[in-house]
Amino acid sequence: MTHDHTPSPRICPNCDGFASTAITLGGRNARGHLRTITAHCPACQGTGTTYHSTRRTRSNREGARA
Repeated sequence: MTHDHTPSPRICPNCDGFASTAITLGGRNARGHLRTITAHCPACQGTGTTYHSTRRTRSNREGARA
């Protein structure tokens, strides 16, 4: 009996898996908190992997064989 499993996602080569980062803008707000923005890796859209939602599913593969 075959066992279908999902392969482990590959790490994005552009960000090495660190897809999001907080960048300080300098200074603090009125409550004393650092002002930051979040930047995401443009290659993986902040996921950290090269996995895409366009992956072929089992039903797509079976339909292609018919």
